[in-house]
Amino acid sequence: MGPTHAASGLAVGAAALPLAPVTGLPGQLAWVAAWGGFALLPDLDQGGLHWRRAMPRLTGSTVARTWGPVTTTAASVVGFLARGHRQGTHDVLLAPTVFALLAVAAALHPVGALVLLALSIGLALQALHVVVPGSIALTVLGNIAVSFGGAWWLLASDVLAYGWLPWAVAGGVVVHIVGDALTVGGVPVPLTWIDGRSRRVSLRLFRTGAPVEAWLVGLLSASALVLLALSTGLADRAWSVMDPLR
Repeated sequence: MGPTHAASGLAVGAAALPLAPVTGLPGQLAWVAAWGGFALLPDLDQGGLHWRRAMPRLTGSTVARTWGPVTTTAASVVGFLARGHRQGTHDVLLAPTVFALLAVAAALHPVGALVLLALSIGLALQALHVVVPGSIALTVLGNIAVSFGGAWWLLASDVLAYGWLPWAVAGGVVVHIVGDALTVGGVPVPLTWIDGRSRRVSLRLFRTGAPVEAWLVGLLSASALVLLALSTGLADRAWSVMDPLR
């Protein structure tokens, strides 16, 4: 559900722009991009790096594969602490709080904020299959280069505007959990996963990977673009440019 989660995060982030504590086009773009990327964070509970015939092969979730061994190692640790997939990181009360607190700590320093926003961009690109073709190393390095370049450009406009990052982190995590709650697998009832016998809650609308997901990705992506254009004033600028031509 990587593309679905990313598209959902982008759409909700764009819808929340009127309430977002950001100003200017770079800040608005950073806000929306962060929601899209951080909507992948709960899946940082499955992943690994396996060797087959002396060749490395990344496995696991989209978030685990994004930056190669860096994120696969993090996914292994998080998966252990969260007691497996769709457990602790999918707790709608605990997960947004923990991830947001980690974002608060990261945003205390410009470098931390840069890495955090770069991660969100990298996750969104990976989830939407915007990748550099080639070997594992080339794909990972390409994602890192684009992600950090985009994050630097977005944050360079205001070096003090990092306080909104925890809100985007928590919001993206909630969007992910709500999305998984719609599927047959569902999500844990808050805190019941701690003892290893979690109870589940699910609306059972569709199975993960069902054809309906392709329609959801298209609908959510289109909604995100429309909402972004309306909220940032890009739609008005486009109409003003086109008006003399009519």
